[in-house]
Amino acid sequence: MKPVFVLLCWLFSASLMAQTCLGDGIETAGEDDFEDLGDGEVLHIETQLIWQRCSLGQTWNGTTCTGTATKYNWQEALIAAQEADAVDLAGLRLPNIKELSTITERLCVRPAINEAIFPNTPPDDFWTSTPSLEDPVRSWVVAFFNASHSIKEKDRFVYVRLVRTQLD
Repeated sequence: MKPVFVLLCWLFSASLMAQTCLGDGIETAGEDDFEDLGDGEVLHIETQLIWQRCSLGQTWNGTTCTGTATKYNWQEALIAAQEADAVDLAGLRLPNIKELSTITERLCVRPAINEAIFPNTPPDDFWTSTPSLEDPVRSWVVAFFNASHSIKEKDRFVYVRLVRTQLD
């Protein structure tokens, strides 16, 4: 009896972790909104921003993001972005709240992002470079659980996705 219960719990929890999308509606970040640039980057056509396909800590293997995404406090996230940019001088940085919001897929939850473009994205908060104007110890995050926005204390550990501006 115990093995059956454990199996049922595992199956139920796995289904809760899977992305859920509405069957109808207009995509907010569909596959056609992005151009694959190769080497783990995509161009968001509408904004002309170039996004890392993987969360910081993961590696693009040509097909998907592997490894485990890393959480940082806000100051560490800013430093990690600078360090990532120092490797190839491509202009990588932490996105602001408006930029990061443009890649949310509002038809989906857990995660609220296009998994074909951004595979293995944790369904959790991601830092932005936008500090709270009312509270200096907080900064804005985008929650890829449900595409919402909120402010969090800067000492919390949160995921990071980097962006750069397309250079002509």
